[in-house]
Amino acid sequence: MNVLFICNQNQNRSKTAEELFQGIFTTRSAGLYNEQPVTNAELEWADVIVVMEDSQRGELAKRFPKQYLQKRILSLDIPDIFKHDQPQLVEILKIKVEEALLPSL
Repeated sequence: MNVLFICNQNQNRSKTAEELFQGIFTTRSAGLYNEQPVTNAELEWADVIVVMEDSQRGELAKRFPKQYLQKRILSLDIPDIFKHDQPQLVEILKIKVEEALLPSL
């Protein structure tokens, strides 16, 4: 399964998730507000898109309305308060991704 993790800058939350779940899924990560924001091609590649906050889901709907309606988009509800690979972030990601994605495998 191709899983695209998205957060604001693609520095902390989505980058940690991409690295953490390699091997379980085929993963990539992207940001919404960085120098190279998520692209249509990245959304097309993904079987599942995972955003860290509900507001990011709304931003995807505005930028990519067609893909938004065609893709499974999950929100993990993880605030932007963590650093890359921070132990608390890793634990939260493990719990939330297991709840959101692993039952569907």
